[in-house]
Amino acid sequence: MTMAPERIDVRVELLIDQRWFAVCDLSDLTPGRGVAALLPDGTQVAVFLDRTGQAYAIDNRDPFTGAYVLSRGLLGSLGTRPFVASPLLKQRFDLETGRCLDDEGVVVQAYAARTSDAVSAQVA
Repeated sequence: MTMAPERIDVRVELLIDQRWFAVCDLSDLTPGRGVAALLPDGTQVAVFLDRTGQAYAIDNRDPFTGAYVLSRGLLGSLGTRPFVASPLLKQRFDLETGRCLDDEGVVVQAYAARTSDAVSAQVA
């Protein structure tokens, strides 16, 4: 068994309990679309990559219906504010704050997200 040269993987990480937690590889994301990920405590998050390469994460549960579907929503922007529109009732959630743009009394958890390089050795 030989070790091939190291390769650099780019991961999306979320700040959870003051620690960065890797939720997926950046290559798992398609700009303008979302994916669902499971956190260690069982919480589902919706992870998005916008067309500029910025990663975002919010709770995946739509508070208006109780369904875990926000990761399937459509991305857009209101001015400079990025949002996801729920695929069910179309309420828009700010990806930076989690605040519902259509009902300011409703908020979902928003997570600090970043991309991070991770070096891994490949076995040949």
